[in-house]
Amino acid sequence: MANILVVDDEMGIRELLSEILGDEGHVVTMAENAQQARQIRASTTPDLVLLDIWMPDTDGVTLLKEWQRDRMLTMPVIMMSGHATIDTAVEATRIGALNFLEKPISLQKLLKAVQQGLSRGQDVARASTLSAVARPIPAPVSEPLPAAAPAVQGAPGGVQPQAPEAPKAPEEKGFTVSFELPLREARDAFERAYFEHHLQREGGSMTRVAERTGLERTHLYRKLKQLGVEPGKLGRRSG
Repeated sequence: MANILVVDDEMGIRELLSEILGDEGHVVTMAENAQQARQIRASTTPDLVLLDIWMPDTDGVTLLKEWQRDRMLTMPVIMMSGHATIDTAVEATRIGALNFLEKPISLQKLLKAVQQGLSRGQDVARASTLSAVARPIPAPVSEPLPAAAPAVQGAPGGVQPQAPEAPKAPEEKGFTVSFELPLREARDAFERAYFEHHLQREGGSMTRVAERTGLERTHLYRKLKQLGVEPGKLGRRSG
């Protein structure tokens, strides 16, 4: 699930995109002009923006330049237009747009572009948080076992009774997240570690992981793909 901002002055297009993306499990916020988009971006960072080029107050390319100038272009942006020229599309890409969709937008092209955009955004966020996420906490040092008791008189061969073997605690990897991270990045880092832990524990079995985490398999697959977690590799590693 991702938070997607749709910026378009046509109500029909906003509602259509919102319905399609909502059916895919995403949370959609809509803006009918650049001013509303500025206000939304000032208070939150969407995972992806679908931005129309031709709008009455401020066009999408100008808004893209503003975000780039103010260092707010930290999320993937896909431009949309039914009348833009190749030069306009090239300019938007040069500024920082990830892709360009020509209206009318086909369902297949929309979903493919959105998936690529979200994957790119996750790669960038993951790279920026690798150094910020704390290392795993080392396992605690076990207490030394008590000294063996002296030999019992009369025992055959003077055999000493064996001290009971201390039970071995299961290995657990500690995990901490920097509180300086934005909430979404900290949440993604935790969820990634959470699912990797359970996948290793269950030997990569999606059925058992779904039961243990309380998620449906479809939702689990989608979540792992969003986080960039590969169940097959983790299952082989645990084996």
